[in-house]
Amino acid sequence: MTIEHPTPQQAAGLRIGDFAPDFEARSTVGPVRLKDFRERWLILFSHPADFTPVCTTEFVELAREAKEFERRDCALMALSVDSLFSHFAWLRLIRDRFDVEVRFPIVEDPTLVIGRAFGMVSPQDSDSATVRSTFFIDPEGVVRAMTCYPANMGRSIPEMLRMLDALQAIDEQNGLAPANWTPGTPLLQPPSQTLDDVFAAQRETDWFLRKAGNGAEA
Repeated sequence: MTIEHPTPQQAAGLRIGDFAPDFEARSTVGPVRLKDFRERWLILFSHPADFTPVCTTEFVELAREAKEFERRDCALMALSVDSLFSHFAWLRLIRDRFDVEVRFPIVEDPTLVIGRAFGMVSPQDSDSATVRSTFFIDPEGVVRAMTCYPANMGRSIPEMLRMLDALQAIDEQNGLAPANWTPGTPLLQPPSQTLDDVFAAQRETDWFLRKAGNGAEA
C-alpha cells in the first residue's frame, strides 16, 4: 500500500476544497489508485468494520443503488481496516443472505495510513471503530463535500444521491442549492455584488435571493 505524504493540514483532517491525497492499495476488485478515478466523480467512504450490523445494511443499500450512482458518472469506493480476505468473506455473506452483489471496490487499510491521510482517524488512534466518513470528490480530485456519521448510525443513501445531484447541478448551472433542494427544482442565483443592483432591486430581497432562470424571488 502506498500513499502520497499528506501535508500537516491534511493529516489533521481534510477540508472542503483540498485535493484528495492519492493512494494505491489492494481492494476487492484488484489494485486501485485514487488518481485513476479522475475525470469522473468519486464517493470514498469508510466503515468501522466488516460483519457489523449497520455497515451491512449500508452496503446492501449501496449495492442496490449502485446503478443510480453510475448513471450520474460517479464511482463508489469503500475503505476499512479489515483485510482483503475479510472483505471477500463479508461480500459472500451479503450476496448469499440478501441476493445482491457488491461490485464497487472495498479497500483494505490495516495500518490506517489512508484513514489518517484523509483525517478519518487521528494519529493517536489505534483503530477505526468510530469512523463512518464520506468524501465527495469531483473529477479534478477536489474534495467538494464531507459527512461524518457515528458508528451506531447508518448513512442515508438517498441523501448521498441528493448531495451528488446538488454538487453536479451547481457546477453545471453556476447556481446555489437552497435548503431541501431536489432535482427538478430551481437553484438560486449567486447574489449581486454591486450597490446599484441593491438599490435598484424591486423588493428588498431581490438582489440576493433569486431563483435561477426566471429571476423571481425565492
